[in-house]
Amino acid sequence: MSPNSEQNTEQNTAGLGGAALPAVRPEVVAEVVAALSPRLQKRLDGAAAKLAGRPVSREGDDWRIDVDEDVRLVLHAPGGVIRTAADVRCGCLLAPACLHRAAAVTAAPLADPASEEPEESEPSEPSGAGEPGASERESSGSGTPGTEAGTAAGHPATGRPADEPVSASPTSPIPAPLTPAEAAAAERLHASAAAALAAGVSGAGGVLQAELLRAAHQARLSGLHRPAAAAVAVATRLRAARTGEPDHRLADLTAALRELLDLATALCSPAAGALAPAVLAGLRGTARQAYQEAGGLRLYGLFAEPVLTATHAGVLSWAVDASGRLSTVAEVTPHTDAATAAPQALAAGGRAVRLGDTMLSHREFTRAGLSVQGATRSASGRLGAGAKVRAVRAAGAGWTDEPLARLWAEPLEAQTARALAWGALPYDSRPAGGDLLFLDVTLAGTATHGDTAAPQVMARCQGLTVALRPAHDHPGLAHRANLALLAGRPGLRLRVIGRLERAARPELRLLAVGPAAPAHPSTGDVTQGGHEVQGGHEVQGGHEVQGGHEAQSRDVTQSGDVTLALAADRAGRVNLGLERLQRADLPAGAGPDDAPAAVPGSLPASLPELLLDLPGPSGTGSTAVEAPVHLLTRRVEQAVTGGRRALGPAASGAARDSAAGEGRHLRAAGLATAAQLLDGLRASATDQGRDVFGRIVGDDHRAFTAAWLAASCYGEELATALCAAAWSPPDGR
Repeated sequence: MSPNSEQNTEQNTAGLGGAALPAVRPEVVAEVVAALSPRLQKRLDGAAAKLAGRPVSREGDDWRIDVDEDVRLVLHAPGGVIRTAADVRCGCLLAPACLHRAAAVTAAPLADPASEEPEESEPSEPSGAGEPGASERESSGSGTPGTEAGTAAGHPATGRPADEPVSASPTSPIPAPLTPAEAAAAERLHASAAAALAAGVSGAGGVLQAELLRAAHQARLSGLHRPAAAAVAVATRLRAARTGEPDHRLADLTAALRELLDLATALCSPAAGALAPAVLAGLRGTARQAYQEAGGLRLYGLFAEPVLTATHAGVLSWAVDASGRLSTVAEVTPHTDAATAAPQALAAGGRAVRLGDTMLSHREFTRAGLSVQGATRSASGRLGAGAKVRAVRAAGAGWTDEPLARLWAEPLEAQTARALAWGALPYDSRPAGGDLLFLDVTLAGTATHGDTAAPQVMARCQGLTVALRPAHDHPGLAHRANLALLAGRPGLRLRVIGRLERAARPELRLLAVGPAAPAHPSTGDVTQGGHEVQGGHEVQGGHEVQGGHEAQSRDVTQSGDVTLALAADRAGRVNLGLERLQRADLPAGAGPDDAPAAVPGSLPASLPELLLDLPGPSGTGSTAVEAPVHLLTRRVEQAVTGGRRALGPAASGAARDSAAGEGRHLRAAGLATAAQLLDGLRASATDQGRDVFGRIVGDDHRAFTAAWLAASCYGEELATALCAAAWSPPDGR
C-alpha cells in the first residue's frame, strides 16, 4: 500500500455496532440472508453479534473487516451505500452463501432508497426525497402544507381550511384498482409483520427482519410505497431495540408496527377493491414528492430547530410566506459518530441557506426574510434549491407583526385539534407545521409530576397549566439549559412556539421563545387566541370575566411588562435548541435568590393549590383520578417486547392474576371497551391449536394480530381524546 493510501485509510476499532459501516439497501439484506441454508440461518444472530467486535477499516469506497487471519470481508459502498449483493465480498470457502456476508449486512444500518436519488432542478420531476432531511420525517416534523388559499377560514399554521378533507390532487390521475401484484405484496407484508409481532423483539432476529425487508421490497416494486416504507421503519426499530441503541423508544416501535399492520390489513381486506380512489391512493403512498412551481415568494423567517437522530444531524428552518403558509429549508447530513452528532447539528445552524445565491445562515434567516423568484415547493412544504431559483435578502418580521402574528391569533382549542388531527394523517398528507402550537404563556414555577423526580417547568395559558418540556433531551443541545434558566423566573410572560406532546395533561415541547406581545399603548387592551382583554378584564362573547387567570396575567404586563429583554440583534426570538439564553436576556431579578417582589396579579412560584383546581384530567398534583389507559397500552407494548408468549399460556400465574385485576379496574373506570379488548388480546394469545401429542401447532397469528391491532388503535384514539380534553379551556373558555 502506498503512503498516500495509508493516509486516506480510516481505522475504526469500535466494531460493527456503531455507525462505521456503510448503509445497505433493504433488498440487499433480504437477498444475502435468503442465500443462507436453514442451518446457517439459525446461527445468524450469534454471528452478527460476534462480528460486531471485529475492527473495521476503510479505504476509499471499500470497508474491510478481518474476520480472522485468513478471511476478510470487503464491503464496496460508493457514496456510503451498499447497493447490490455483489458489493459484499468474502474470502471464505462458503462464499457467496456464507454466514459472514449475512452477518455484515445484518449489522449495517439500513439505507433509505429514496434519499439516495439526487435532487432535481426541474419542478415537474420528482425530487422531494432528495432534499436534505427528507428521510428525517419524525425529527423534522415537516409535512404537507394545505392549499394556497387564504387562512382566514382555516388554520393559520397550515393554510388548509378546517373542513377540507385530504384528497388526491385534482391534476393527478385517478388511481387504478388494487392489482393482483399489489394484493400479493400486501398479503406478504401482513404475514411478515404478524410473524414479527408474534415473535417479539427478543425473537425477531436477522431472519425475520430479512423476511420483512423482502416483503417491503416486493411492495415497493408493486407500487405500495407507503407500506414498504413502514416495513423498513419497523425493521430499523427492531434492530435498534435488539442492539440497545440509545435512541430506541418502545412507543416508537409500537407505533411503527401499528401503522404497518393497519395498512396491510386495509389492503388485504376483501373490501379493498371497493375503496374510493383517494383512499386507495393514500394507502399506496408515493415514491417521491414532486416540486411544484410556486412563482415569487416573500418569505419571513420564523425559527429554526436542530435535527438529531441516530444517523443524521442538521438544522431545519421554518419560514412563513405572505399568505401565512409555512415552509421549511433543511440542512441535514449523515453523521458517523454519535459523539459528534450534536456539534454537527449546532454547526449546521451557521451554514448558508440553500436557496439561490443568498449567503444568509440558518440562524440569520430566522430573523430576516428572503425574496425568492422561480421558487419551487414540495407537497411537504420543503423549498427547492434548483438552479432556476433566485433569492435575495429582505427584511424580516417580528412575531407580533403580520404575517407571523396571525399564527398566534388562532384559538387554542383549534390549534390543539389541528395538532392532534395532524398526527393521525398519513405522512404524505400532513400539513407543514400542523403539530406546532403558537401560545402566549406566563411561567408559573416548577413542580413534579407522577413518578418523575425531576421538577418540570409549568406555565399558565388561558386558564390551563401547561408543562413545558425540552424539545430534545440531548445534553449537547441548548434546550435543557435554556429551560433551566427560565424555570427560575415565575411570572415571566413569553410568546412561544412548541410541539404538542400527547399526554393526559397539557404538555408542550418548547422550540423557540420571544417576548410577550405588548399591551395596547393607550388602554392596555390585548387580544390573544380570539379573546379580548380590556383593562385587565377578559371579554368573551360580549361578557366580561373578572378575576380570572387571564386577567391576572395581563396585569403583569400592564404593571411592569415582565418579559424577555432581548438584544436588538436577536430580533425578538431565541431558537432554544441552537442558542443559549443569558441572564442579561431576563428582566431584573431573574434568579431565584434575587427575585423581585410579586407583581399584583402575577402567578405564584408554588403550584400545588393552583394545580389542584385544574378541571378535566389531572395535572401535576391533582387529586383527580386519571383514566387507567396505561393498563391497556402496557399490555400492547408487552406483546411487542415479548411476543405472543408474553400474554399466552407461558405467562406466570401472577401475570394471569394481574390480568383479571386490570380488567376489573378498567370496567370500574368506565372503560368497558378497553377491558373487552384486553380480554380478547389475552384470549387470542392463548388460543393456539395442538396436535394429538399436545404440542402447539403453528398458525398464521391472524387472530392474535387482529386483537393486538384493535387494542392498539383503541388505546391510540383514547389517548388522543384524553389529550384533547386536557387542553380544553376550563369553564368552556
